[in-house]
Amino acid sequence: MKIIENQEFGGERPLYRAADTTLRNVTIHVGESALKETRNITAIDCTFEGKYPFWITDGFNVQHCRFTPGARAALWYSNDLVMTDSIIDAPKMFRDSQRLHLQNVQLTDAQETFWHCDDITIDNVQTNNAPYIFMHCNNVKISNYTQNGNYGFQYCKNIEIRNSKIYSKDAFWNSENVTVYDSEIIGEYLAWHSKNVRLVNCLIGETQPLCYCDNLVLENCRLREDADLAFEYSEVNATINGHITSIKNPRTGIIKADSVGEIIIDENIKPPANCVITTTNA
Repeated sequence: MKIIENQEFGGERPLYRAADTTLRNVTIHVGESALKETRNITAIDCTFEGKYPFWITDGFNVQHCRFTPGARAALWYSNDLVMTDSIIDAPKMFRDSQRLHLQNVQLTDAQETFWHCDDITIDNVQTNNAPYIFMHCNNVKISNYTQNGNYGFQYCKNIEIRNSKIYSKDAFWNSENVTVYDSEIIGEYLAWHSKNVRLVNCLIGETQPLCYCDNLVLENCRLREDADLAFEYSEVNATINGHITSIKNPRTGIIKADSVGEIIIDENIKPPANCVITTTNA
C-alpha cells in the first residue's frame, strides 16, 4: 500500500488512476478530478477543495475528512464507499453509485445529493439544505437520520427508515416499498402517488398527507392538527392514535382513529368508494 502523507495537490488530475493508496493529512486544492479512475483508496484527515475529487472510484474509505463547498459533485460513478466521521459542505454528492455506507456524517449543503444510487446504508447522518435528496435510489437503509429539505425520496424503491426526523415537502412521491419506523415526517403532500408505503409509530404533519396511495398502511401513528384532508383517493389501512382533523374521499380500506373532526365524502370520490372509517371515542 502506497502512503501519501502531509502533502498538497492542485490542478487537474494530480492523482489520476492511483491505486492501493492511503492519503493521510492531504489537501486537494482547487482543480478538477484529483482521484479520477482510481481504486482501493483510503483518505484519512484529508481536505478536499477542488471539484469532482472521486469520480469512477472502485473501493474507497474516507475517515475524518472535509469536503469544502468547492468540492462539489465529489463522488460520482463510484462503488464500495465507507465514509465515517466526516463533514461535507459541498452540494450534489453521490450520483450513479453503488454500495455506499455512511456513518457519523454531516452534509450541510445536501442539495441534489444521492441520485440514481443503489444499496445505501446510513446511520447518524444529518442533512441540511437538502432539496431533491435521494432521487431514483433503490435499496436504502437509514437510521438516526435528520433531513431538512423538500422533495426527498422521490421515485425510490425499497426504502427502510428508523428513528429519524424528515422535514420535507413532497417526500416519497412516486416511491414504492417504503417502510418507516419510529420517526417524524413533517411536510405537506406526503407520499402522493406511492405504492406499498408502511408507517409504524410515526408522527405525520402538515396538509394533505398520503393521497393517491396504493396499499398504504399506518400502524400506531399520530397525525398533527395541521395534517388535514388526509388520504384522498388512497387505498389505506390505518390505525391512528388520537385525532384526525379531516379525511377526504379515501378510495377504499379501513381507517381507525380515536376521533375525526371532519369526514368529507362528496361526488368526486373514486370507486370502489367503500372505505370504512371508525372512531373509538364517538
